[in-house]
Amino acid sequence: MDSVLFPALGATLFTWSMTAMGAATVVFFKKVSDTLMNVLLGFASGVMIAASFWSLLLPAIEGASGFSIPAWLVASGGFLGGALFMWGVDTLLRFARQSTTLPNVPSSGRAQRLLLLVLSMTLHNIPEGLAVGVAFGALYRGGYDPEGMMGAITIALGIGLQNFPEGAAVSLPLRREGVSRLKSFAVGQFSGMVEPIAGVLGALLVVYIEPLLPFALAFAAGTMILVTVHELIPECQQNRDAVPYASTMGIMLGFVLMMILDVAFG
Repeated sequence: MDSVLFPALGATLFTWSMTAMGAATVVFFKKVSDTLMNVLLGFASGVMIAASFWSLLLPAIEGASGFSIPAWLVASGGFLGGALFMWGVDTLLRFARQSTTLPNVPSSGRAQRLLLLVLSMTLHNIPEGLAVGVAFGALYRGGYDPEGMMGAITIALGIGLQNFPEGAAVSLPLRREGVSRLKSFAVGQFSGMVEPIAGVLGALLVVYIEPLLPFALAFAAGTMILVTVHELIPECQQNRDAVPYASTMGIMLGFVLMMILDVAFG
């Protein structure tokens, strides 16, 4: 059991640390280069798209091949379930943003904006932590083969890379609103603290409920693809006039890197 929980915990601590590193940019910079942000987001998008198929969906289909119901039904159901879960989270967040007041928080001012930022990023990070935990939990059943281990590591790497600009996206706006550098950093990194908890829970789920593994892998893939298509790719295409293909090449390089790792260790 420890052989699964410790890697899952370590991987999600890494993704949390990347959020903290992104939030720490507020200490050194007033603004991070748009080109650098586009490349990082594009690279993370490519990695996550490729990892969603090779490391999550494909193993989900293979794992469900022995079930009494069609493997494609398990995989597609899990995939759509993950997407619907993220859609539900996003719907709740949009509803919260449209509310005029939040409980025990002034109706205007930076206190409410701060709470909304933390709520958004915290809820957003829960399925990401689950995806990492599920990937490492799958190793408990499938064995520590190089392909599975590299896939789990790559998922953590992809999520970690996209957490860097997310941390900055929280801390830098707070700093512009007049919040101190220390508080801006604290709020930015706090949003990623939920990932280690979600990662351990994801690993435990697939360890103790073995039939859930194919569905859980597909569910994680659905969350990752929705986040990538709905958030990361549109975000990395903004402010691209100076270097139009920076984000696109980042996507291509991220995808190719994951493909090479899969072929090399497959």
